[in-house]
Amino acid sequence: MKSVFNAEINEVLQAIHYRPAVSIILPFEPKMNSREEMERQLKCALKKVEDELKENYPEELSKLVMQKLKSVAGNLNFNTYKKSIAIYVSPLFEKVLYLDIPVEEKIIVNDSFEIRDIVYSKKELHKYLVLTLSGEMSKIYLGNTTHFIKVKFNSADNIAGYRNDVPERVANFSDPSHRKEVMLKKFLRHIDNGLTVLLQSYQLPVFVTGPKKVLGYFKAITKNEKNISEYIHGNYEDATEAELLKLLQPYVKDWKKVKLEDILHQIARAKDTGKLAFGITEVWKEATHKKGQFLAVEKNYMCAAAQGSDEDIIYEKPDPYSNSFYIKDAVDDVIEKVLENGGDVEFVDEGMLKEFNHIALIEYYS
Repeated sequence: MKSVFNAEINEVLQAIHYRPAVSIILPFEPKMNSREEMERQLKCALKKVEDELKENYPEELSKLVMQKLKSVAGNLNFNTYKKSIAIYVSPLFEKVLYLDIPVEEKIIVNDSFEIRDIVYSKKELHKYLVLTLSGEMSKIYLGNTTHFIKVKFNSADNIAGYRNDVPERVANFSDPSHRKEVMLKKFLRHIDNGLTVLLQSYQLPVFVTGPKKVLGYFKAITKNEKNISEYIHGNYEDATEAELLKLLQPYVKDWKKVKLEDILHQIARAKDTGKLAFGITEVWKEATHKKGQFLAVEKNYMCAAAQGSDEDIIYEKPDPYSNSFYIKDAVDDVIEKVLENGGDVEFVDEGMLKEFNHIALIEYYS
């Protein structure tokens, strides 16, 4: 997202407020879809805007905005390699942004342009990791709503790789079952270490499958408990990707619940490792220092503030008539800072972040 939130987005956010302000956010991949199909979708979007303008705004204003909108739509770049577009038009302003993120269609006719609209329009991608375990092997997949991709991570995926790595006093021990148990635990620790590394690149919910005994050992040794959404009992060592996809369907059906639980897990892990800032003043400070990897903020949370003596300092609830630089909504500014520096943003239900003063920022792990 970093390439989107530059001087162009600032131009949109600082545009003079003049009703009606029309925002159209659409999927737009000319290299993947036919021009005819994209033009049809655009035409439908313009019709929706026109109907709303006619219903709620004076005729002259509606005609002016529609003329500008049709002009912008007629000059779109169909040679782009981007994934979506955001069109902003008002009686005094017009702008097109070509975005690197997949989005759902969103059409807004309002008093002004809001950066939150782009965050809300992000396409919901059901991505998660599936770790399959047995007493002999492991596999890990990156899954979504339609298919799985096997991921190679930096741990041997078979217990045979550890048979010559057992302490001599154990290797010579007379009880074979005890030796096997030691080997299994050592193997699972290596798998968990590999999962830790993988989660630095893929901050996703994890589902772990395996026999009950193996999962019991893994639960006891894993350092990634806060990333694991569910343990699923059963031997799926030889399961196909299609069978695993079917197995996971009941667990990812309520994706909103899975996603919100994963966000809370990520926040808890960041807090444990000293990588969490919360409350608007601390979040502002770390976001200004370009440390924000992931921002979670409650829906509808807004906060007026005053700029302090340094760029990274703000004060909540200022007197709007004081001489301090007045910030109408510091939350929007934080969202912009995080996105501008390559981080991600998600909104959560009101009250979910009560203990974190409604906003929490996970910092980049070094």
